[in-house]
Amino acid sequence: MSIVVTGATGHLGRHVVEQLLEKVPAREITAVVRDEAKAADLAARGVRLAVADYNTPETFDGLFTVGDKVLLISGNEFDKGRPGQHQVVIDAAKAAGVALLAYTSAPGTLTAALADDHRATERALTASGVPYTLLRNGWYHENYTEQLAPVLAHDAVVSAAGEGRISSASRADYAAAAVAVLTGEGHENRTYELGGDEAWSLTEYAAELSRQTGREIVHTSVSTEALTGILTGAGLPEPFAAILAGVDASIEKGELVVTSGDLSRLIGRPTTPVTEAITAALKG
Repeated sequence: MSIVVTGATGHLGRHVVEQLLEKVPAREITAVVRDEAKAADLAARGVRLAVADYNTPETFDGLFTVGDKVLLISGNEFDKGRPGQHQVVIDAAKAAGVALLAYTSAPGTLTAALADDHRATERALTASGVPYTLLRNGWYHENYTEQLAPVLAHDAVVSAAGEGRISSASRADYAAAAVAVLTGEGHENRTYELGGDEAWSLTEYAAELSRQTGREIVHTSVSTEALTGILTGAGLPEPFAAILAGVDASIEKGELVVTSGDLSRLIGRPTTPVTEAITAALKG
């Protein structure tokens, strides 16, 4: 029996594995990766590696064992049918008789197209009979703080979110919630709505950037169509740009405000304020 993390070399997966290493012996952790070389550092610390790909179902044959606790981190290949990819993992988990399959989903309030794949995966998972936990992760601080270069180049935060508010948290916070579920008890067939303790608007985000940089940075609100054009002009594929602009429309409607308190309860501490994430990003 082990704790198995898919997508273990991704941004969120690495946080999860690092935090698991603080709680359980390395030999009890299996990192599922597509490229073994990218996880050489984890192997050197005693983490077991399993090479598998959502697009190659047979690579998951025999990967799980009875009693495993598995974290299915949602794929990021939006053009390859993510529900089908996730089904591969669900089927393998069911065949093995795992004790728990936790899935990183999206807030239940989110109606944007981004949520469609998550809803389809949730339906497949809850219908599978496998004990599950739905980790409905809200927005990440890093969705903004890792995109500071164009903001600082133009002294402008551009969005189609209006004055909508966002209950974001850090990747490390969401990883801590996953670790709490994977190492704890009593999380079977539960759904957690996860988000930061304090919601904020992009106007407030721009004001905080101004405060920390000493520059005048403004929030410029545009239409979803205009934002899609800006994002495609920056090199994003049009379908993905439209998905991101659709999230902004949902933000304006308040769909990324999470008030459950589930995240801070699961991790046993307050969530990381966005102001701290801005400070860290500016230093980096």
